[in-house]
Amino acid sequence: MAKIWLRDIKDHLNQEVWLKGWVFNKRGSKKIQFIELRDGTMVVQGIVTINDSNQETWDVCSELTQESSIEIRAQVVEHPKSVSGCELIIKEIKVIQIAVDFPITKKEHGPDFLLKRRHLWLRSRLQRSIMHVRSQIIKALHNFFHEKNYTHMDSPILTGTIGEEGSTLFSTEYFDKGNAYLAQTGQLYLEASCAALGKVYCFGPTFRAEKSKTRRHLTEFWMLEAEVAFNNNEDNMDLQEEMFKYVVQHVIDTCPLQLKSLGRKVEDLQKFIQPFAKLSYDDAVDRLHEKGSKIVRGKDLGAEDEVMLTQDYEMPVFIYNYPKSCKAFYMKKDPNNSERVLCSDLLVPGYGEVIGASQREDDLETLTQNIIDFGLNPESFDWYLDLRKYGTFEHSGFGIGLERTVSVITGVKHIRETIPFPRMMTHIEP
Repeated sequence: MAKIWLRDIKDHLNQEVWLKGWVFNKRGSKKIQFIELRDGTMVVQGIVTINDSNQETWDVCSELTQESSIEIRAQVVEHPKSVSGCELIIKEIKVIQIAVDFPITKKEHGPDFLLKRRHLWLRSRLQRSIMHVRSQIIKALHNFFHEKNYTHMDSPILTGTIGEEGSTLFSTEYFDKGNAYLAQTGQLYLEASCAALGKVYCFGPTFRAEKSKTRRHLTEFWMLEAEVAFNNNEDNMDLQEEMFKYVVQHVIDTCPLQLKSLGRKVEDLQKFIQPFAKLSYDDAVDRLHEKGSKIVRGKDLGAEDEVMLTQDYEMPVFIYNYPKSCKAFYMKKDPNNSERVLCSDLLVPGYGEVIGASQREDDLETLTQNIIDFGLNPESFDWYLDLRKYGTFEHSGFGIGLERTVSVITGVKHIRETIPFPRMMTHIEP
């Protein structure tokens, strides 16, 4: 008999099937036993009685423990109140393995205990729901850009150039070439791809050696970055807004059961589909001062400032045109204010920054001086400066953090739960 996955169980109503999976939970009395069977696609309840099976099956069921792997023969019957719409009348159980003393039980466990057992923690209902939503977010991002005829490009993980801050680089020896670095961003390489193909994006892991223990930081995370030729800063914000709304709607449409498991209300997510707000950096600082923030004008917004600022909004809000002094060297100077650059951060209420973006500096002399002012060696950026020598052009791009997006959409408070195996300052195992 062909293998059947639990997600397809409703296609086999009133049929007898063989299923394989794990015991997610078990309870019972003297006359009836209930098994929650999971196979990675869904959890479905099975019922064991001696009348429907036999004494041997009853005895085998009595010995099953949490996470034991089994094969069962069962009749699929309708159960309108269950998530799957079905339940299983179990006829026979074959044990693959009896799990002994599974360490993660129903009692409360601390985060450190769970992180050290992340390989097992992933089996829990909430963690499976988060990973399913993550997968659908990835699918939605790819779909969005493919539907708009973007070319998916791959940027290198090992690089000889610095994309963000030198103090947050992971370095390694690279043969006789000196140090190489784990990529902080694929942006610089994506700009080269953009000059060749017009509309491009990359999607991959990035690394920041930032000594931070906040709920919003990982040392290894995934980021989608897009770059568009002949787009200015306004065009860039319009693209981000359209993309983010597309992703949220896709999750609403494809993950209703997972969102319910996570306690995430669809009506709250629908607020992220209404038109986004926009606020200049200087207006944002004025508003923060009115709220009692101690932020110094000219400094970047901190996490507390971002949360405070978004309390006035139900929808995401763009903060645009930050001071040049607190942003990266590649951002284009605002022609109306030399102390500001053409950029934006997308802040989500209750969370903070999810997307960072800018129009790129396209003038060769200005960019060269920016690199020097940033304390970097222009010779290390010869190839990047070539993009301004040979057909320079107006262009803009952005990066959206996958894990932060998962956190926003699922409502999970700590980013460590949004990636299968989190890498943080304090954790590199399992």
